[in-house]
Amino acid sequence: MTPVTRQEVLGLYRKIFRIAKKWQSASGQIEETLKEKEYIKNEAKTLFRKNKSVTDPKLIKQCIEECEARIEIGLHYNIPYPRPIHLPPMGLAHKQGRMLRHQEKLRKFSKPIYLKSHDEVS
Repeated sequence: MTPVTRQEVLGLYRKIFRIAKKWQSASGQIEETLKEKEYIKNEAKTLFRKNKSVTDPKLIKQCIEECEARIEIGLHYNIPYPRPIHLPPMGLAHKQGRMLRHQEKLRKFSKPIYLKSHDEVS
């Protein structure tokens, strides 16, 4: 990891914890705010620890983009949790064979950048 990339990653990590420190839930309830702050901290720790051994520059860049996207979406909608995606059900595909694999591949590629790591951690 280059020093510039390292500084960028550490800056994102600090930014997330500053956001968590100032976070206010949409409902305004203290319990909900504390729960969301804890979620933000735990999610950041989990994902950063999971990706600490990544050395491929392309994967690092992808993780940085995902982190920035999740930060922006979370701040914009005032929701710390990843926004769900709504894909059509796979009911039209055959239960086995090439069509099912093709649809699974399309679903994987159609997942937004801010949800790439969410299914792996949850």
